[in-house]
Amino acid sequence: MIGLDARPLNTTCIAPAPPPNTSGITTQRAFANLTFSQPFLMRQAPTDSARNFVLERTGRIRVFPNVETAMPSDVATFLDISARINLSGEGGFLGFAFHPNWPATAEVFVSYTETSSPLRSVIARYRSTNGGVSLDANSEERILTLEQPFDNHDGGNIAFGPDGYLYIGFGDGGSGGDPYGFGQKTNTILGKMLRINVDVPAVQKYSIPTSNPFAAGAVCNRSSSGYLVADAGVGCAEIFATGLRNPWRWSFDTVSGELWVGDVGQNTYEEVDRVVIGGNYGWNTREGLHCFNATTCATAGLIDPLLEYDHSQGLAVTGGFTYRGTTIPTLVGKFVFGDYSSGRIWYVNFNVTTGLYERALIQDTNLSIAGFGQTNDGEVFPIDIGTGQIWKLIPSGTVMVDTFPQTLTATGCFDPTDPKIVSASMIPYALNAALWSDGASKERFFSIPNGTSITVEADGDFTFPIGTVLAKTFSLNGKRVETRLFMRHPSGQWAGYSYEWNDLETQATLLPGAKTKAVGADTWTYPSRAQCMSCHTQVAGRTLGPEIGQLNRTMLYPATGRTANELDTLSTLGFFNATLMPSSTLTKYEDPFGTGPLENRARAYLHANCSNCHRSGAGQGPADFRYALAFHDTNTCDIAPQNGSFGITNAKLIAPGSSARSIISLRTHALDASRMPPLASFKVDPQGTALLDQWVNSLTTCPP
Repeated sequence: MIGLDARPLNTTCIAPAPPPNTSGITTQRAFANLTFSQPFLMRQAPTDSARNFVLERTGRIRVFPNVETAMPSDVATFLDISARINLSGEGGFLGFAFHPNWPATAEVFVSYTETSSPLRSVIARYRSTNGGVSLDANSEERILTLEQPFDNHDGGNIAFGPDGYLYIGFGDGGSGGDPYGFGQKTNTILGKMLRINVDVPAVQKYSIPTSNPFAAGAVCNRSSSGYLVADAGVGCAEIFATGLRNPWRWSFDTVSGELWVGDVGQNTYEEVDRVVIGGNYGWNTREGLHCFNATTCATAGLIDPLLEYDHSQGLAVTGGFTYRGTTIPTLVGKFVFGDYSSGRIWYVNFNVTTGLYERALIQDTNLSIAGFGQTNDGEVFPIDIGTGQIWKLIPSGTVMVDTFPQTLTATGCFDPTDPKIVSASMIPYALNAALWSDGASKERFFSIPNGTSITVEADGDFTFPIGTVLAKTFSLNGKRVETRLFMRHPSGQWAGYSYEWNDLETQATLLPGAKTKAVGADTWTYPSRAQCMSCHTQVAGRTLGPEIGQLNRTMLYPATGRTANELDTLSTLGFFNATLMPSSTLTKYEDPFGTGPLENRARAYLHANCSNCHRSGAGQGPADFRYALAFHDTNTCDIAPQNGSFGITNAKLIAPGSSARSIISLRTHALDASRMPPLASFKVDPQGTALLDQWVNSLTTCPP
């Protein structure tokens, strides 16, 4: 028996075009025939605008002709050092820079992390022996190495400044909160911007520019005393600026010479800095403009960021380039940057009225922006590490009238006279393990266009067709407060929208951004569109709930009054691109609060609440909470945390037998900035935390 008699027709609930871009600028796929392996950066060599060079995190620099029609057969390898690369955490092949006198000085400098204990950052020189066609992989000359205490916050970007010196950005060494205080210590090169002169005899490696703030101090390149150098309080000679947490991507303005840095924040704020010699940018005394964990939070001598944004807008800033192209005249001289998690792209705008620097939105995108590129003509290219694609900023043309539905009744997915009634085309579904939403109850539906189908991927996740709409209505104490629509637009991109219900529940209205309001004794958070995409990532498959293990369950179908298995119903009615095996043979996630095995229930809870961010390829450390993995392969048992330990001695992600030392327990119990899940939640899940604590405390050892 199945739950519905037939697949309903869908003539109204189809994802429209997204709200129009009003910036006058948009993104367009560049070099549409090409994709790369986890690209971070694209640049051109000095005086050579005929070729583009793309850095791949996995260990290669790829080169191809600078023509839009370039084909995969046109792409060559300029350098391959993949055998030397350690990809742990945030490591990899992180930066490269042509010598300013290229090709007369046929040298390229690179930055990468290599396998060592502890992890080591390497800055090295490579030479071309064939007239600049490629680099000799055997010509490596190491000029600076740095041991990293953890495998995150490596920084690693490098570039030559207008003064001809090589600049290097290193993060604070990792973990969370800068546990060793490296950001404010000048006897270490962690948490710093460095400046060195590489035009010296090879035996010398590099020299110190005499104007460096601590030029008279010790050279701190791999000191025998570990991460710090005892130096009578003077400081490391290589330092150019201090107080940086993780200067992930940054660049020099090719006209003004100004150094613009996107410094990745901790739990609350991201910042953009204009870095000057001798500047102290505050970490870890401050995060952005706000006190972090310093006892007095004294701000004397600290330089404010030019601007900051909180985590309602994105979770990880990616610095870009100052636009100096010709195709977008209004953008000339503006620093372009983005956010890896939300996909938003902004530029820095100076408000002459307020005298302040502000963010100006260029476009909301679905791109996982881990870097940007810039060609010699000044054009700027966002780079999507998720798909390996390169995009370009272009004028958007005529600004369109906004026809996006402003109310639920206008979406075509709900009754036009009563938004409490869903369209007949909307298919209800429920999950075995649900995300905690501060105690709200939820109703879930989806609708796909006629003649389309859902693809079931190898891991059991669903890929929905263009035109899909997923709807989720949240109720507190039986009263509707929000309906979220997640749509796959005609372009193929996904986006999320929040509709706020009025007190009488007669209508729900589209919100332009994040909002928090009191609902009785509760506080309810409506996420921004950017926050939606920080969870619904490409790595997580965009739609987070619908998958084989989640929908392999029975539910009551209100339209027929029948109780039936969801997968059997959808498969029989032709919703999938291929008929499924009987549900009894397919994966089924345990109900976290059912009667199944304790480990399976806890693992299902972690899958639903944590695995969208904590999984392979998501950039959130080694933990992978997907239910399908064996416990051993989750990289959590007896593993030290990377993002803070709550001051707990011998803290682990999961410490067998001790929830008090286990970060998964501590973070789910927390209500401050360390809380997990981190967004739109103000209440601890009493059942969920009790379940995790019970499981962790029941463990006697880690699995082999």
